Amino acid sequence: MTQQKTTVLTVFLTLILVAMGGVTILKGGLYVGKHEGDTLHLMQIVFRMADGQTPHLDFMTPIGALAFWPIAMLVKAGLGVGMAIIWSQVLVAALFLPVLVWVAHSRLTPWIGAMFGLIVMVLLLALVHGEAQRSVSISMHYNRLAWAAAFVAIVMAMLPPREGRGTVDGVIIGAMVCIMVLIKMTYFVSFAVPIVLGLVLTGQVRALAVAVVTGLAIAAAITIFAGLDYWFAYAGDLLTVAGSEVRSAPGEPLSAIMGAPAYLGGSLVAVFAVIALRQAGVAAGGLVLLLLLPGFFYVTFQNFGNDPQWLLLLAVLLLALRVQVGEVVNGFGWDMRTVLGITAAMALALTAQSFFNLAYSPFRHMRLDTATYAPILPRGGIHSDLQSADLRVNRVDLRIALDGEIDVLPLYEDREPKPTFLGEVFDTCSVELGLPRVMDVIAQDMQEAGLTTGKSVFAADLFSSYWLFSDLEPMEGGAPWYYGGVPGLKDADYVLVPICPVAQDVQVQIFEILDGLVDTGKIELEEIRRTDLYILFEKTELG
Repeated sequence: MTQQKTTVLTVFLTLILVAMGGVTILKGGLYVGKHEGDTLHLMQIVFRMADGQTPHLDFMTPIGALAFWPIAMLVKAGLGVGMAIIWSQVLVAALFLPVLVWVAHSRLTPWIGAMFGLIVMVLLLALVHGEAQRSVSISMHYNRLAWAAAFVAIVMAMLPPREGRGTVDGVIIGAMVCIMVLIKMTYFVSFAVPIVLGLVLTGQVRALAVAVVTGLAIAAAITIFAGLDYWFAYAGDLLTVAGSEVRSAPGEPLSAIMGAPAYLGGSLVAVFAVIALRQAGVAAGGLVLLLLLPGFFYVTFQNFGNDPQWLLLLAVLLLALRVQVGEVVNGFGWDMRTVLGITAAMALALTAQSFFNLAYSPFRHMRLDTATYAPILPRGGIHSDLQSADLRVNRVDLRIALDGEIDVLPLYEDREPKPTFLGEVFDTCSVELGLPRVMDVIAQDMQEAGLTTGKSVFAADLFSSYWLFSDLEPMEGGAPWYYGGVPGLKDADYVLVPICPVAQDVQVQIFEILDGLVDTGKIELEEIRRTDLYILFEKTELG
């Protein structure tokens, strides 16, 4: 790519950054339309990090610290959490911009480089995780960042530079791999081997060596800063989640990700792409792509929504590798350059709805009527710049069981038995809408009763976010999102039992563990407050 074309590409990507980032910043706050529980989860982690706590060491999460660190640093600097989220995305995209220009300049044609840059910038600046549902959501923002890093590293590994010895390439690839490690380990586990093999097969040995040194240097710096225990704690959190019944797989089973109607088209296109590359004489590209497919499927399986965003990368790879193909015809008489181009177009068509949803989400956000929104934290001060639809914040809807509760509806035979705790039977009930309102009312009731100052609470539910709504303290070692066990219970002063939890199956698991601890004399729970919304127990450690 000539210097002039590189300049044009830089201007193009800068305009994308200014357009998508600018309209989001000008809104003056972040207004989400769904996933309030995920948003509370993010806020817990951000506020704890801004207060100086370290993920894995001070609280449990399988998500790496880098997913939240930019937001936390901006909150610590004085921004409201809503604007901190927005600015963090813009700043990260600005850091990626010269990397994207470098990749395009060294490896891609102008049009493919522009396409690749557009895809990655959209991933970084979007205000929804993907799919086709239009509501704005900051949930799983880290998946978009991890995909962006993976896209860069994979493209660089599979496409050697036109010239140069690979030192800069190695630094970039090493940094991108570290981003995957420090955001979501699933991406590193899935793509590390194909990236290494791609570098070897394309003769980028120097880049591989520099990438390894870069990764080790970053790991050493983190170890010096956080200590060796950080890595052991991170691994422990990952192992806990891997064995969890609650969140080990947040969507469709793996077999469905490969063969269900919604995904089969993409799977067939990917397999056909491998075959087409081999028949086109691009043996190395076909082999590396074949090794990437299990990772593509597995990451999609692990991500909520199961959105196969790897199809975007597949299209870029096919178009870029197509450039290497001469006049090659397969046994059916097909021109393989044309076949690769058609296959790339099919991949783009299959992911078009997700990509366009990502791309214009900031512009939808700009047009939202803020009069219909309310702060997630009603007394959040500067943090009131993070809001959700008033309907979802303040209207409380429950899901309750009717069969077996009224005479005309006999009990469904296979319904799970009602939860029991300390000998008390609880009705089948869960919160469907209005979680922030429910948590706020519970937390304020506890505060008015003089039960919160300097105290921490373990909630028998998916979230323990009550400290965000009062002067409660977060639990040392607690989990912003419940994955299993009783993390933070040792530090907790209270056990809070919501009458209608977010996830009653999670509550049942917690009940079983707590009943066992009480029965074996390890803790004592004394009821000290009961309302229509919750029961509060004071906890005493006995041994």
